[in-house]
Amino acid sequence: MPSSKPIPDDATASAQRVIKKYPNRRLYDTKTSTYITLAEVKHLVMEGQPMVVRDAKTGDDLTRSILLQIILEEEAGGAPLFTEQALANIIRFYGHTAQGFLGPYLERNVQAFVDLQSKLSEQSKVLTPETWAQFSSMQSPAIQNLMGTYVEQSKNVFTQFQEQMQKQTEQVLGSFGLKKP
Repeated sequence: MPSSKPIPDDATASAQRVIKKYPNRRLYDTKTSTYITLAEVKHLVMEGQPMVVRDAKTGDDLTRSILLQIILEEEAGGAPLFTEQALANIIRFYGHTAQGFLGPYLERNVQAFVDLQSKLSEQSKVLTPETWAQFSSMQSPAIQNLMGTYVEQSKNVFTQFQEQMQKQTEQVLGSFGLKKP
């Protein structure tokens, strides 16, 4: 009988670390042949290890639910990343016409921020006390350029988001025989 689970291509399958989740909620790392904790899965994510979490019985992909569980635990800890207002706003997008656009919008903005953070980290390795003083006062042209790049990327992503929303609104209005004023 054919399997209903998707079969990844060989390159993806060999590069990804497979974690199996058993009904008793235990996570089994097939690479190390050991049971691991959610904290260890978080550590793999922090290291940038490509991985997938699969249900041991059905083979279903559970990666998203495990990542959400890690986020939930982090948010319940001492220093949450999201305010209650931010979480409420995200919830409001579910079922909204903009739901399909919010995920990619957030993803691109977070990636732009990660890129900025990476560039800052690279540059901070060669900082002298003098350049650190410039950096901390935001007078460094390189830092201003990086921030400008991030702001520009963020603006472009938002502009694309607005254009997509406008097109979708026009399509919805058009389906009712209405035109945008």
